[in-house]
Amino acid sequence: MRSAILGLVLGIALLQMQASLLPMEMQLGLLGAALLLCLFAWALGWRQLQLAGLRKWLRMLLFCVAGACFGFGWADYLAQTHLDEALPAAWEGRDITVVGVVDSLPTRFARGVRFHFQVERVAPQGNQIPQLPSRLALTWYDQGNWRAVDGDEQVTAVAAAPLPQAQAPAIKAGERWQLTVRLKRPHGNANPAGFDYEVWLLEQNLRATGSVRPDQQLAYKNQRLSAFIWTPRNVLDASRGWLRERILTALADRPYAGVIVALVIGDQRAIESDDWTVFNRTGVGHLVAISGLHISLVAGLFATLMLFLWRRSFFTRAQLPLLLPAPKVALLAGFAGATGYALLAGFGIPAQRTLYMLLVVGAAYWSGRLTPLSYVLPLALAAVLLFDPWALLWPGFWLSFAAVALILYASAGRVGSDAVVESQMLSPLARYRQPSAAKKMWHKVRTGAYTQYVVTLGLLPLTMMLFGQYSLVSPVANAVAIPVITLVVVPLSLIGSIVPTPLSDWLLLGAHETLAWLAQWLSWLSSQPFALWRLPLPAPWMFAVALIGTLWLLAPRGWPARWLGWFCWLPLLLNPGQGPQEGAMQVTALDIGQGMAVLVETSTHRLLYDTGPDFGDDADAGNRVILPYLRARGIDHLDAMVISHSHSDHAGGALSLLREIAVDNVISSLPAAHPIVKAALQHQRCLQGQRWQWDGADFQMLYPVQALYDSDKWGPNALSCVLKVSLGKHAILLPGDLEAAQEAQLLNSELAGDLRADVLLAPHHGSGTSSSLPFLQAVRPSVALFQVGYLNRFHHPKPEIYARYGQLGILRLRTDDAGAITMDLDEQQLQLGTYRQNHARYWFGR
Repeated sequence: MRSAILGLVLGIALLQMQASLLPMEMQLGLLGAALLLCLFAWALGWRQLQLAGLRKWLRMLLFCVAGACFGFGWADYLAQTHLDEALPAAWEGRDITVVGVVDSLPTRFARGVRFHFQVERVAPQGNQIPQLPSRLALTWYDQGNWRAVDGDEQVTAVAAAPLPQAQAPAIKAGERWQLTVRLKRPHGNANPAGFDYEVWLLEQNLRATGSVRPDQQLAYKNQRLSAFIWTPRNVLDASRGWLRERILTALADRPYAGVIVALVIGDQRAIESDDWTVFNRTGVGHLVAISGLHISLVAGLFATLMLFLWRRSFFTRAQLPLLLPAPKVALLAGFAGATGYALLAGFGIPAQRTLYMLLVVGAAYWSGRLTPLSYVLPLALAAVLLFDPWALLWPGFWLSFAAVALILYASAGRVGSDAVVESQMLSPLARYRQPSAAKKMWHKVRTGAYTQYVVTLGLLPLTMMLFGQYSLVSPVANAVAIPVITLVVVPLSLIGSIVPTPLSDWLLLGAHETLAWLAQWLSWLSSQPFALWRLPLPAPWMFAVALIGTLWLLAPRGWPARWLGWFCWLPLLLNPGQGPQEGAMQVTALDIGQGMAVLVETSTHRLLYDTGPDFGDDADAGNRVILPYLRARGIDHLDAMVISHSHSDHAGGALSLLREIAVDNVISSLPAAHPIVKAALQHQRCLQGQRWQWDGADFQMLYPVQALYDSDKWGPNALSCVLKVSLGKHAILLPGDLEAAQEAQLLNSELAGDLRADVLLAPHHGSGTSSSLPFLQAVRPSVALFQVGYLNRFHHPKPEIYARYGQLGILRLRTDDAGAITMDLDEQQLQLGTYRQNHARYWFGR
């Protein structure tokens, strides 16, 4: 069985690395092959063959291959089922009226409300009825929250569109609504080491995203049709919403109310980003989520209560233990309580893993069988992946199962053997005496300390592989946070969320104040310079070697030379990261939506040109896209940051980056009072004629001139810093949002001859006010990059401008289509690569 489950995991993992899915015939063929291999392996076990050892290994291999065939075929079938529900491209960006039910817990944010919508009926749109996906991810915006992002063109676009209603209504789970929506197909930013929003949508079976349109000038008005539709899912979501409202009402304006909500119902969206930073730096983020520890705690509480009541027949004369043994009833109660809590908490992977393990152990006890722990964890693993084959794409899956597996592996022959040795040293009389309370406490402390040691040491290679960082203070932080949160905060929060007021208010306030004290201490711990250790993401072989060394270190007592495992960590600890060699340069145009962000790297220097847009709600391209990419590459320092101009799609992520990494020099056209200028360690105004060299690469500022700064006539676009980067015979031109008038000024200046470049970042994202024909003829690029957002409201690049590039024979690459674009240059050649091509996956839909 374990061999088959191993094969199942391998098969599903292999499917998630494919660029396309198999046809239905091959899916059925794989499932049929899995069945035949299982029958053959079973026959080998039944027949009395002479080669017993060979038969055993052959059966294991057959079961493993059968599991891989089944896993690949099953995951392929589920993926195809989800992908079949596609929004037709012709209906993207068009108003569609739908009737359906809110089937998730709506989340209020600063600019509106987000929710999932189960489509029941689509209203005719003219002579057609669109075929929509069954589930949609929708946002209903408030009025006044369409923020200017791109200067005058943005304002014109917003003014031409009808404004949203004053405020999005208070939507609740289970309500039936008629809504007019504007949809688009699933799309997310595609960058190395970035969050894959598209596969998350696929996992949730959300095959279109969009926004609710305002009521003005609509044929069908947005309106609530039914107060509540009774289904098990709606009841569950409504219950979660009720609990959330109770907690937020009792803890109004309290800073950690969102954490209490997360501990009770698993909704982490109200936790502030600064709090997440502290939790992650101290390594206690797993406690804020609904972990297996919390599920086990609830199961234990329910089981203990039922055991107490059943043994006393609920204080009646029913003699219930004679009808059914109390331990079996306690197991049922514990499993029921754990199931209810897991469902209320969103049924995350740690909760699923714990629940399935409890189910296996409980079933074994009820059937009178002894189930080794080496079977319990694989069965839980198989159950999680059968229902959700995309689970193994997320860090929580690996951390959850790896932690339990490490504890089981390292505990074999260790803690238990100490007890055996001690018992053999005692006399027969002393052996059966009840140990003292001090000894019991010491044994618990020693066991807990050893478990923490195993998890801390064992998860280090995996954590480095997934995140490129590790909290050095996590052992100390967890030693305090685990008992405080598990034994105090979680029980008070759970009980306080269901008991009547005013008792509920007192309990929730007690949980909050305890958590606030803990958070204050964690914040101090997080502020220490040694709190976090960062390295570049290791290569797979480095992780494999470190994993072997870790298993060697944690091997059971008696394993020879366990200290040799430390040497296997050396490649991981000494990982220098990957960067350009001497005499080479790498340029990466990141996929940051509607905005610009280009990283230029030489062998020893790093420059970032623009920092992408501000997304709102403490989220921007700096902390969501650029910073994760830099950390994955092991870059914690920038020699220079160029901010072309003040519009937020170019400067939106700068402050986040300045807070998190060292930047030697900021070069910009920003005014002296701008927050970015004030936050910079050193600031320099970009001016025509500035020039410097790094590692053989030449950096030349071609624009703007001083006269533009002295005039009030021009807007921020006209002040865009135009930077040319050259290496050998190749050059890249980065012009910001330069417009046609400034392009003409450059062509008439003494630097017109310096405009020639092989690669051109399309000015102003390919808008109709830039990329004039004389400018393109002067630059003569062979490649043009368009950093644009998918179906952006400005319709960049403009069709006529995009066609102009094509008519000149220029290769056109768009980040909304290609993802991040990487260029490797040396003095002789230029190589291009795109993320969606090099990292092709079937859910990209290209």
